Amino acid sequence: MEMILILGVGGLIVFGVFFYFVPIGLYIAARLSGATVGIGQLIAMRLRRVTPTRIVEPRISAVKAGLEVAVDQLESHYLAGGDVERVVFALISAQKAGIGLTFERAAAIDLAGRDVLDAVKMSVNPKVIETPKVAAVAADGIQVIAQSRITLRANIDRLVGGAGEETILARVGEGIVTTIGSAKSHKEVLENPDLISSKVIEKGLDAGTAFEILSIDIADVDVGSNIGAKLQIDQADADKNIAQAQAEGRRAMAVAQEQEMKARYQEALAMVAAAEAEVPKAIAEALRNGNFGYMDYLQMKNLEADTAMRDQISSLGDGDDPTSI
Repeated sequence: MEMILILGVGGLIVFGVFFYFVPIGLYIAARLSGATVGIGQLIAMRLRRVTPTRIVEPRISAVKAGLEVAVDQLESHYLAGGDVERVVFALISAQKAGIGLTFERAAAIDLAGRDVLDAVKMSVNPKVIETPKVAAVAADGIQVIAQSRITLRANIDRLVGGAGEETILARVGEGIVTTIGSAKSHKEVLENPDLISSKVIEKGLDAGTAFEILSIDIADVDVGSNIGAKLQIDQADADKNIAQAQAEGRRAMAVAQEQEMKARYQEALAMVAAAEAEVPKAIAEALRNGNFGYMDYLQMKNLEADTAMRDQISSLGDGDDPTSI
């Protein structure tokens, strides 16, 4: 009895291990769908820690769509970190749309970090992206603000290594600025907005990107500020400030010179006063030494009085009375 029990438990363990390594339901579904997967392959997937459903179910979808994708290819892509399901669905979509896409190309796009299924959908149904408002100044100094819509189609051959949407937006914005800046007047841009789109699209802005530009349409054009007038006003203000600074410098220099002249004048007055204070001493000394007589002294005083009288007469106005002296 114990032997039968042991054999029963052993059999259950063996069956459990077998059904773990060989998902019978998945095996039967694959076989009935024509996407046969061998039992040895299922066991090998388990041993390589590959989830069988992530390989078998996409293979069933591919076979049902008429695509022949080997189990080894799917398993290799899974082990490389790729999304097997999206790659297979991208291949199915590409086949239905008549786009030539191989498994190797789709796997490379997926491993490069791009969504290969969205890329295929974008090849069939182009995407419209909108640029932010771009401001530029025409030759007459008037600012023009433009916004455009870009119709893009994914280029399958350039998805690996091609630049993204940000590059397209940057290039289109640069083209808008260049086109508006080369216009002689802002009125030319307002009257013919297609002038912007036609010149921008001629530049081949999709080179080196993962997309193909189908059209660039100007969605909105507005007139901004008069930048030329503002620049002239700013220049005039700057010139005025420079002139004021120079005038202030000259005024400060003149004030300094005036102060210096006043100081020199005061110094000269002090010297004259000091010299005048020495005159009486010199006269007294000359009188004591006999170098200057008393009559000479009286003659000098008469001369001083005469000079003072002449100065007073010359300072009188026309209406003054000379007898009042």
